[in-house]
Amino acid sequence: MTTIKMVAERCGLSVAAVSKALNGQPGVSQEKAELVRKTAQEMGYFPNAAARTLRMNRSANIGVLFKNRLAHEYFGEVLEAIREEAEFYHYDITFLSNYVDETTSYYEHAKRRQCDGVVVVQGDFEQSSVQRLVESEIPIVSIDHVYNGRPAILSDNVVSTQEIVRYLYNLGHTRIAFIHGEDGNVTRQRLAGFYRGCRECGIEVPDEYVVAGQYHKTEVAREATRRLLACKERPTCILYPDDISYLGGLAEIEDQGLSVPEDISCVGFDGILMCRYLRPNLTTFQQNAQEIGKKAAAQLISAIENPKYYIPQVISVSGQIQPGGTVKDLTK
Repeated sequence: MTTIKMVAERCGLSVAAVSKALNGQPGVSQEKAELVRKTAQEMGYFPNAAARTLRMNRSANIGVLFKNRLAHEYFGEVLEAIREEAEFYHYDITFLSNYVDETTSYYEHAKRRQCDGVVVVQGDFEQSSVQRLVESEIPIVSIDHVYNGRPAILSDNVVSTQEIVRYLYNLGHTRIAFIHGEDGNVTRQRLAGFYRGCRECGIEVPDEYVVAGQYHKTEVAREATRRLLACKERPTCILYPDDISYLGGLAEIEDQGLSVPEDISCVGFDGILMCRYLRPNLTTFQQNAQEIGKKAAAQLISAIENPKYYIPQVISVSGQIQPGGTVKDLTK
């Protein structure tokens, strides 16, 4: 059986350093912690979760607050990464989303299920029941939303839309429209990045080029696309709030006898696998879903296991543009 001493010898580190790395404690660099984790997995070493649970009086159970459909690929990847990271530390996962009614709050459900902490992945972040949970004594980590004094993992939404605008500008696009999701932290950040990117490139954005939509709603995106195509000076490119919404926009574009990218260019957001198989395949901004989920779980476990010296962090995770065939190069 692989022991922690054997892992330490393989890594060239002390047993104490390996223990800190495996338990997410400070005092070990991120590079060495990653080495320890990788080596432990390769050698088949796992911490003795049962002994740790008894010693620390914990349930080794993490709650996940998630109100969207599990079938959504981006959130599916985030949740899978949370599960994998939690499993490495021998934590189980409990979903909290389906048990809230007029008499039961998220906080009460988390207490009933003996959750050591909760990852708030997606939902109505300002809902009173969510606020009750956030303001409680239970360790919380949120994704794409910042609560005062709580750790958060954010996709870099400002930089992402700035990069999209610069990418389009370099391909000759100056009439760029943006269909954004419903109001919230993510949408406000993406709008800020969009306007900043346009300002940097010297692009003026007519008010009618920015249209409110909803995330993952194809019919809403279709109607928003109809409005943009009716503009007196039609945009050369439309940014969609997510890849699924693009499908609604594409249907409207084709119904009007137009084609992508010959008549109008399009860019999505999320980088889900499905859109790589469309023809033309979608140009999109790929979020690093795996890293977001992994860091969320790691931060939560660190907060659970090191309450005396854990410092809440707001961590930004960058993504990248995934070029496809839906953006026409207007410089040629």
